[in-house]
Amino acid sequence: MSNPRPFLALWGWPIAMGVLTTTGLITALVSDTWGDWWSWLGLGVPVAVMGWFAWRRPATSATATRHQPTVTDLADTAEPRASARSTSL
Repeated sequence: MSNPRPFLALWGWPIAMGVLTTTGLITALVSDTWGDWWSWLGLGVPVAVMGWFAWRRPATSATATRHQPTVTDLADTAEPRASARSTSL
């Protein structure tokens, strides 16, 4: 049997971050006192989550030693193109 809620499994957290950001923006525009606190929370949490996932990229030895292709490597593997002079009519 498949996952009963594939939509929420995929989109649950992005929707939650969007709702949090939207309520934080609206509260920052129209409210005071408690709204200031909610706007800081509503706008700060998504930024902190993005920073967390951007910062914690694993540095493995496989990615550090992987060969980066150069222009010469790409030219060696490219198929030769037929020039206009070598075609006969």
